[in-house]
Amino acid sequence: MNKKILIIDDSAVFRKIISVHLKNANFDLVEAGDGVEGLKKLEEGPVDLIVSDMNMPNMDGISFIKKVKSDSKFKFTPIIMLTTESQPEKKQQGIDAGAKAWLTKPFSPEELLDTISKLVT
Repeated sequence: MNKKILIIDDSAVFRKIISVHLKNANFDLVEAGDGVEGLKKLEEGPVDLIVSDMNMPNMDGISFIKKVKSDSKFKFTPIIMLTTESQPEKKQQGIDAGAKAWLTKPFSPEELLDTISKLVT
């Protein structure tokens, strides 16, 4: 059975780019345009991993992580932040909130797949 990944990014184009690479690697995907929509998608069923942007309308990535990690059902669901933010203090906020990895855009598909493979078995 394929692993299911939730992709959260307010850019439809960027979600599509990620989707192409992850589908080619045999992952099942669920997509959301912001953190609020991402929470709704999680209510529809569990996922094995989440890839989230940082800067989004309605609910940013760090607020999303904190909300997800406060729910015992998702406490151990790994989250990768994939964002343009590269400041050490932003990265530390994300890690403190519960992100397991932080990748900066632009990213290489290999880097993303390698990070995912380390987090889901």
